[in-house]
Amino acid sequence: MTRSMVTDEMRSIVGKVMRETVSHPISLADIRKWVMAVYYPDPPPRQFWDEAFAATLPQGGIVAPEDFNPFAWMTAQPTPLDPPISQTAFSEAELGVDPPAYKAMLLTDIKTRHNGQAMRPGDVIRSTHKITDYFEREGRMGHMLYTTLSHELTNQDGAWIRTTDSVLVRY
Repeated sequence: MTRSMVTDEMRSIVGKVMRETVSHPISLADIRKWVMAVYYPDPPPRQFWDEAFAATLPQGGIVAPEDFNPFAWMTAQPTPLDPPISQTAFSEAELGVDPPAYKAMLLTDIKTRHNGQAMRPGDVIRSTHKITDYFEREGRMGHMLYTTLSHELTNQDGAWIRTTDSVLVRY
C-alpha cells in the first residue's frame, strides 16, 4: 500500500479561500465587447447588444452570456500595482501549507455549474478559488493525487452565479 500524499495540513485547508478577486462594475460595453469577440465573425445575438430588444425579453434588459468573464480586462482588486496572482497555477503554499512532491501535474476535468443568476450591467463580481477535494488512486504512472480546485463567482449581493471545478492530477 502506498502512503497517502495528503497530509493533515493539506486536509485542514480544504474549503478555505486561496485567492480572491473583485471586478470593476460590469458595463454594457464590457458585455458588448465580449459577445462581439465570442461570436466573431458572425454578429452576436441581438439580446446582448440591443437595449430596446433586450427590455422586451424575460430578463428585462441586457445581461451577460453565461460564459462571460468579468475579469477579462482589469480587476478592481487586486489592483495593477499589487503583486500578480496567477489565475491558472495553484499551490497549497498560497495557504501556508507545503504541497506534496510530484513530477507532473495535468488538468483532467472541468465542470461548470450555473444557477441562472445573470450578470448585469452594474454588477460587481467576486471570484474565489478554493481546494474542495483530494482523492488518490494508483495508475499507470504510479500513485496519483487528484485535487479539485473550485472557482466560484458571486455578485455584490452575495448571489451565487457559477462554480467551475477543475480536477488536477499530480504524480
